[in-house]
This record gives sequence, structure tokens and C-alpha cells, in this order.
Amino acid sequence: MHTHVDTLEPRDHGEEVAHFRAQVLGPLLTRSLSRGELAEGLRALSEQRFSPPGADTSRTFAVATLEKWFYAYRHDGLEGLVPVPRSDRGAARRLTLEQRELLCEIRRARPSASAELIVRTLENDGRLERGAVSAGTVRRLFLERGLDRPTLKQSSSDDTGRRRWEAPRVDAVWHADVCHGPSLSIEGRTVPLRIHAILDDKSRHIVAIQAASNEREHEMLALVVKALRRWHPPEVLYLDNGSTYSGKTLRTACTRLGISLVHAKPYDPEARGKMERFWRTLREGCLDHLGESVSSLHDVQMRLLAFIDTHYHARPHGSLMGNTPLEVYDAERSHDPSPITEARLAEALTVHANRRVKRDGTLEVGGVTFETDVGFVAGRIVTVGRSLLDPSTAPWIVHEDKRFALRAVDPAKNGQRRKQPSRRPKAGLDLDFDPPKAALDAWLGRRGGER
Repeated sequence: MHTHVDTLEPRDHGEEVAHFRAQVLGPLLTRSLSRGELAEGLRALSEQRFSPPGADTSRTFAVATLEKWFYAYRHDGLEGLVPVPRSDRGAARRLTLEQRELLCEIRRARPSASAELIVRTLENDGRLERGAVSAGTVRRLFLERGLDRPTLKQSSSDDTGRRRWEAPRVDAVWHADVCHGPSLSIEGRTVPLRIHAILDDKSRHIVAIQAASNEREHEMLALVVKALRRWHPPEVLYLDNGSTYSGKTLRTACTRLGISLVHAKPYDPEARGKMERFWRTLREGCLDHLGESVSSLHDVQMRLLAFIDTHYHARPHGSLMGNTPLEVYDAERSHDPSPITEARLAEALTVHANRRVKRDGTLEVGGVTFETDVGFVAGRIVTVGRSLLDPSTAPWIVHEDKRFALRAVDPAKNGQRRKQPSRRPKAGLDLDFDPPKAALDAWLGRRGGER
């Protein structure tokens, strides 16, 4: 039984080109021709179009080229038609290193785009000088880098069948993620570095970025708020499936603001490809070069912003056909800077929990003692509200649709208060089991310790 190994194919690209050239010359190689007949035959062939191996489109060949092939075959047979590699073959001598990398990035991001289309687009955008490089040179570059169509087609058939997807417009989908940076040495302490960032899917524009020492949910919530204060809100916020972003706080806030929160499927890194591409760029251009001179998270933040503004946003991006993220985002975004008002943000980020007010008018919130002058709530269970938009503000009591202020108790004065005797719960009474309350206590406790 025959298998695929019995298929007779050219041994390499050079032999494949030689076979193609021999087929172009065709009958001219099989019979004896006078000089006039040869000239007429070569002229007729020069008017026909042929598709070279690995080419995206057909093309014609000059009479001088065809004549060189003819005599090379007569002298050395098929071996004479094998292209002789130049010492700088594939180097695209008229292209800078940045231009070559850009061309390859575009090809990887848009494998269906022909070399002619890529060159024409970059010329129209002014990123390539007109006539500086031919489509043939670009095709040779792609072939050298393994970006020719047969190779790309084989690579796409080896993956899971995933098709490239892109949001139809800017601010339709924002990707949010966290990256682990190198640990910092600050005042003799080793501090972890976590970079939180939000990226617009269509433009690859970074709408917000923040250096932090942790990756808790409220850090991402603060970054989302920072982005919403500057840009038009997204329709979808696309997050990793990790526990950091799987809590109720972020989901509740997004729901209240009309933003759909979507999590990537577990164990599916390809779904996070755009963020991973950005993280790689950030590492290579910034995080890997922080050095020992960085002495605070503020220093890191300043370096991040400088890198984003002067390099990442201003650098042509392969997935954008050579345009920059800033160009695409500015050209398509809504110019309403902040359709979400501060009042709406505050309302969306307000949390509530139940607390029992002691008989002396005090109550505990996150390990901090607060007091109220409203005497009728003493000894009662009340609803306490607090805004995550500004955790430094004091909480308040909500009673019959009215707000009553709370203020932190002065520790010195509080020490003079008569301690209330502890009371054990009577047997048979139901004990409170309130997960949201416990979560609020834990979160406010952490924030209280940071002040």
C-alpha cells in the first residue's frame, strides 16, 4: 500500500524553482531553434503570466531573464536553473531592521494579506518609501522567516482551528490582566511587583496601567475606575479566569455600570494572546531593564508611562497593518471623555452590610470603631454603607432611605469609655452567617491598615 512518503516532490525550494523555470521555458527546450525563432519564442513567453512557487499572484518575466534561463539549462541542465543564493539573500538590503520586523509582524497577524497589499498599504501610510522595496523582495523575506503561505497554512492546520478575532470597533472590548515583574528592593525589603493593565482589543491601545505590590481584586477595580474616568466605557471587560478577578465585587460594579464581565476559559492561553503579546513587549522594552536604581512603585509607574507613551503607543503594530495603537484609537474612539459621571461611579461602587450598634452609639467596621449621634439606633441592627470609590471616606448608616453620618472614634477618648460587659449569645438563638459582611470586614480591615 502506498503512503504519503511515496509522493515524489522537489527536495527543496531551489529545486522547486528550477522545475518552475523549466516549465515556463517549455517547448523552447525540446527542439532546435534558430536565433530568430528563439527570440520570437522568448518574446511570446514574456507576455504571459506565471505564478512562481510561494507567490501570492502571477507575474511576467523579462526577455533577458528568460534568455538567461534558456542558456543556463542548455549548459547545465536542470541544475543550471536552481537559483544561486546571494550572500545577502533574504536580507532585504533596502529595508531597515525595524521595517523587516514590521513586515513580518503584519504577515503573522494577517496571513491572508498578500505581499503586494502589505507593501502598498505601508507606502500609502508613508511607512515605506514608494518603490524602495518590491513585493518580490518581501516575499523572499517571508520565505526566509517561514512566513510563506504554504508554511503558514500548515501551521494553521496544526492548531486547534482557532480563527483570529478582532472587536469591530474601539471600546467594544477591553482586556484586563496582571503581569508579574521582577521583585524590587525598597528600603532593605523585597517587594513583589505586579503590573495591572487594560488594553483595547481593536487598537491595542493601553487605556490604563498601574504598578502595584499585589494582585487583589480591588487593585483591578481601582484601575477600571481610573480608565472610566478618562475614556468611554467598554461594552465588554474580558478578564483572566483566576481567583483575582472572579470575586463578586468587580462583577457587581461592572453590572451596575452596564459593562459585561467575561472570563476566559480555563487553561486556554490562546484566548489571552493579545495581552500576552503586550506583556512580552513590556518585558523586553521596560521591565527587564529596571535595574537597581528603581526604589519605589512610583519610580516603576513613571517608567511604565514613559515606555507606553514614547514607545508602545507610537510604534507601528503588525496587527494594525503598520499603524500605531494611538493612531487607531484616536481615529475611532468616542470623543466624549467620560460619559460615566462621578455620581454614577460612586453609586456603582457602594457596598452595604448589616452592623449592630452598641448601646454607647458605636459600631465596628473593618476593625475600626465608628460612632453616631443618632440615639434611636443604639442596640439595633442597621445597614452600613461605604463607597469603594474612595475608601478613605467614612461609612454611613442607612435608615428609612436616610443617611446618618459616622465618624471615627478618637482612640484616647474611646479609652475613657466604660467598657461594656461581654454578653454570650443565649442558647438557641440563631447566630449571624453573612458572607458579604465577612468579605466587607476583611476588605475594609486591610484598607484600614494601609492608612
